[in-house]
Amino acid sequence: MDLSELLRLEHAGWESLCAGTGADFYGKLMTSDAVMVLAHGFVLDREAVLASLNDAPPWQTYSISDERLVEVAEDTAILVYTGRASRDDDQPEFHALMSTVYTRRDGRLRIAHYQQTPVPPTP
Repeated sequence: MDLSELLRLEHAGWESLCAGTGADFYGKLMTSDAVMVLAHGFVLDREAVLASLNDAPPWQTYSISDERLVEVAEDTAILVYTGRASRDDDQPEFHALMSTVYTRRDGRLRIAHYQQTPVPPTP
């Protein structure tokens, strides 16, 4: 796996969240036993993630920076980055450290785990 390959998938995921099609995108990309550990303190399995994305308002903008790749095994790697996103001007920007565990199953990359760690606002 290489960094550019995983970044393409991560950007495609964020773009689907901006377009309101996140449930479809992640439904195809997540493994059946995948979990997401979210900034608000919830751990969601695949089905709960998809249900929550159906009801989530779309993001308006996002950015990915400070990307790095941690290779775990031949077919598994972790993409770590800083993410920022906003829904509208009335809400504060979402700023978090993020990690996505990608694994290759049946010849295609899939998400097995995703985690957000919020970055506290600076005074």
